[in-house]
Parts: sequence; structure tokens; C-alpha cells
Amino acid sequence: MLAQAESQASDTRERLLRAAAEAFFASGYHASMDNIAVRAGVVKQTLYNHFSGKDALFGEVVRVGTQRILVSLDGDTSNLRSTLIRFAIAFRSTALSAEGVAMFRTMIAEAARFPTLARAVYAVGPGQAARQVAALIDKAMQAGQLRMDAPDFAAEMLMSMLTGLERTRYLSGIEEPPSDADEVKASRIIDCFLRAYAPTPESSTERR
Repeated sequence: MLAQAESQASDTRERLLRAAAEAFFASGYHASMDNIAVRAGVVKQTLYNHFSGKDALFGEVVRVGTQRILVSLDGDTSNLRSTLIRFAIAFRSTALSAEGVAMFRTMIAEAARFPTLARAVYAVGPGQAARQVAALIDKAMQAGQLRMDAPDFAAEMLMSMLTGLERTRYLSGIEEPPSDADEVKASRIIDCFLRAYAPTPESSTERR
């Protein structure tokens, strides 16, 4: 009985998160908890039983989206290029999708009014992704796969390369977000990054 109850609670939570993502995509942070509950097919009290408020719900939607990206950094990471390309495709597919652009627009629009929320969302979203990418890059630097440098800086530079002016064009409505991931562009960006951080004799000397 306990296992069944836990499974039902998990299913309800997932349904609430899907409904919240749809509502935030459609209406931004102005989406009401009533509307989210209706989308999920539950009463509003059920929504509050799982999430204390809209800020907690919004943060969890971002966190779950980030976890989908970071799955690409799991598993065999012995081939650095392949690992980074997997991450690049997943990151661009999420960040540059219509939903990803809408969530980013919402987060920026509400940051001035809700700075605490903005910091919390950044920590569980882009901040967490940057930390894990930096950890992977640091490991590669220590192994001699990349030249030595500040891993945090390298991670931020890579993530900026993966969105760049494209996201600005989508945010501005100049272009529509793509419906499919551009794997060729993701691979080209990773190859540019790897050339910039290719090991040098000097970096090998620094490690010794």
C-alpha cells in the first residue's frame, strides 16, 4: 500500500510539473496556481500539498529541465569530445527551444521584482549546469586532455558559445526557435572549444 501511495504521489507530482511548464510557457510567471491545477486535473490544494508556492514550483520546473541536460554528462566520459557533444546537443535543445526561450524570458523579466527567486532559480538551473561542466573540464585538464586554465571560466565560455546571439534573436522575436536540434552546429562549437583549449607543451610542463 505504501509503495502504491508513493507511486501515485510521484505520478501526481510529474503531472503537476508538466502542467506548470505548459502554463509558464504560455503566460510566464503570471500563470496562476488555479490555472496550473486545472491543467493538471487536480484541485488547488493538491498542488499546494506538493509545492509551497509558485516560486517553489517555478524553481522545480527549471531544476527538472536542467537535470535532463546533465544526464548527458553521465556514463562513459573517456571520450571528451563525444561527451561534450552530447552535452552541447542536450543543452542547445533545451535552452534554445521555444519553451526554453520562454522560461528564460520569464526569469529575466521577474528578476528585478523577485531577486531571491532569481538567485534560487539560477542556482538550480544554469548555475548547476555550469558547475558540473566545470568539474568535467577540470578533470580533463588534470588528465592532459585540455590545456590548464580556470575551469569555471572555460565552462562559462563554452555555455555562452552554445547559446550566443542565437538566443538573443529568439528572445527578440527576430527568428523563431528551431524545432529540432542542430547537431552539426553543436559539433562545430565543441570543436572550436577543443581547439582553443588544445594541450600545449607549456601546459604539460605546468602539470609536472
